[in-house]
Amino acid sequence: MTLTADTPPTADRPASPYADLTPPLTAVQALAEANRCLFCYDAACVRACPTGIDIPAFIRSIATGNLKGAARTILSENIMGGTCGRVCPTETLCEQACVRNTAEERPVAIGRLQRHATDRLLATAAAHPFARADSTGKRVAVVGAGPAGLSCAHRLATLGHAVTVFEAKPKAGGLNEYGLAPYKMADDFAQREVAFILGIGGITVERGRRLGADLSLEELRAGFDAVFLGVGLGGNNRLNIPGEERAGVEDATAFIERVRQAPPQAPPAVGRRVVVIGGGNTAVDAAIQAKRLGAEEVTLVYRRGRGQMGATAWEQELAQTNGVALRTFAAPAAIGEDGVTFERTRLEEGRLAGIGETFTIAADMVLKAVGQTLARESLAGLEIAGGKIAVDPEYRTTLAGVFAGGDCVATGEDLTVQSVQDGKLAALAIHRHLSAATAQNI
Repeated sequence: MTLTADTPPTADRPASPYADLTPPLTAVQALAEANRCLFCYDAACVRACPTGIDIPAFIRSIATGNLKGAARTILSENIMGGTCGRVCPTETLCEQACVRNTAEERPVAIGRLQRHATDRLLATAAAHPFARADSTGKRVAVVGAGPAGLSCAHRLATLGHAVTVFEAKPKAGGLNEYGLAPYKMADDFAQREVAFILGIGGITVERGRRLGADLSLEELRAGFDAVFLGVGLGGNNRLNIPGEERAGVEDATAFIERVRQAPPQAPPAVGRRVVVIGGGNTAVDAAIQAKRLGAEEVTLVYRRGRGQMGATAWEQELAQTNGVALRTFAAPAAIGEDGVTFERTRLEEGRLAGIGETFTIAADMVLKAVGQTLARESLAGLEIAGGKIAVDPEYRTTLAGVFAGGDCVATGEDLTVQSVQDGKLAALAIHRHLSAATAQNI
């Protein structure tokens, strides 16, 4: 069979493939869950949170009926607390550290409680919960309206700086809008969160502005007092195998973007038999979404074992409970008329090795999720180390006045919550930089 992405969906397509996978807590459920918290002193869950949210404090606020206070506690450290309450791998962060794991073998549902509080505030707040400081007269350019860029812009705005955000795509939000599966970000939440963030004032977003096309670092450095790069990872790794250019073979990120931008009443068609190559969260997102869109068979194949997969054990189980078959220790060798041929692999002294045996999985759609890369073409003058922009502890790049954060730098795992933290800390560093420059000119 010739590979094609135009294979019609099956008759058992879910009624709403864009539906929320995890429904929000009801008020009663949230109260009961909040009362499970022991409100630990020097809580391990706080230390496990990349943004340092005071988790016991916000849960105590929920337990006492103060949802607005809970949301303010969350958002003061993580302005994208709503998204992170939906997509954070809490099972390896705050919830893994929860002491209830020892007492009851089930942590407090911190992520769902965080979502409960922030959703309520976004839906009901008549005014933005944070105020801007007096204007400093300083102007900062932020490149990229993803989690790092928007977090940086919001914190800079609260400090009184004027911010212009340059975004290449038609919508702000970055991966929250274009790279997360719809079942994680239902009901246009990414755009509602963007509107909330911009509600602080002092932030202008210029869409359709791409670094390297109609923007340059030289231009930005000349026109602004400081520059923050939150450009993410815009490229995709290749498989470099025969047949990779066939019709029906697509990067998983592009597939997820197509699904996210399609109207829910007219979702894109998927193949009947879909093969997803990769082992990270993007691979899992693409596999589950393909299944929810009506694919009869979805197989996720990874070249190493489950213990080496980037996707957490919870994400792996989620894929399986949603009908995705997991195959491990198989490296793609070629894509042909009948599907994808894999070579069986094994680990030899920690290194991956093929064993010469092959097998083929039938497919009429192949999604590649084998990692993303930094697009370097527009970053002349910056030091690149390990495939990412080099920064010092103050998020300064090797160009004076230029800072960077998020997935394009190596400060931690490539997670939304880490990008938000990078943006926040970079904004504080930029504020110190601008304040010092002002003091020197007095």
